[in-house]
Amino acid sequence: MELDFAIIDALRQERTGYPEVVYCRGKTVDQAESIILDMYAREIPVFATKARPALAKRLCRRIPHASYDECAQTLSIGAIGNEKCGKVAVIAAGTSDLPVALEAVRTAEFFGSKVQLTMDIGVAGIHRLFEHLPEIRTAHVLVAVAGMEGALASVAAGLVSVPVIAVPTSVGYGASFGGLSALLGMLNACSPGVSVVNIDNGFGAGYQANLINRGGVRHAHG
Repeated sequence: MELDFAIIDALRQERTGYPEVVYCRGKTVDQAESIILDMYAREIPVFATKARPALAKRLCRRIPHASYDECAQTLSIGAIGNEKCGKVAVIAAGTSDLPVALEAVRTAEFFGSKVQLTMDIGVAGIHRLFEHLPEIRTAHVLVAVAGMEGALASVAAGLVSVPVIAVPTSVGYGASFGGLSALLGMLNACSPGVSVVNIDNGFGAGYQANLINRGGVRHAHG
C-alpha cells in the first residue's frame, strides 16, 4: 500500500529495537487508519496515541485483536515481546491526571515492561503516598504525573532510590497556564534524579521509563 501523505518507517525497529508509533492528533481518521493498516499489513506491531474513539471503532471492527483504552486514547495491535519484565511504577496525583498516567502505563506495557499504577496520591493528601511507598520502591523507575504546581515528582524523588520521570499535566486553574506552572515546578525540582517530559506527554514518559526499566533488567541479569 502506498500512502501519498506518509512514509512508514518500516526499519525503525531494526535500528532502535522499537517500531514507529503513530501520533493520531492532527491526522484525519482516514489518514490514521491508512497508516495503521499499512503497518499491520507489514506485520509491524502497532501503537497509536491520541487515538479518537471513531478511529478505534473502525479498526477494532476490522482487526478483532486490536486493543483500545478510551481514557488513555491509545490503540495497540500486538506488542513487543511475549513476556513483560522488570517493573515501572506510575503514580498520578489526582483522578484528573489519569488519562496522561494511563498513556504512560499503556506505552510501557506495549514495549515490554510490567507496570504498576497508583492513582490519587497527590501532595494534598500526602499520607496516601506514604501508604504505597513499600510497593513503589520495588520498581526500577518511577513516573510521576501531576498538574497544579507539580509537586508530586519532587516529593517522590526524595523518597525513592530510582530515576523519576516527571510528567506535568494541563490540569489546574487559570494561573497553571495549561500545565506550564507544573512544567516549571518540575524543572526546578529540588530533589535530584528528576527528569521532565513535555506537558501531557504520557507517551514520552512511558517510553523512557521502559528503556530505563529494561536496561536495568538486562544489567541485573548480566
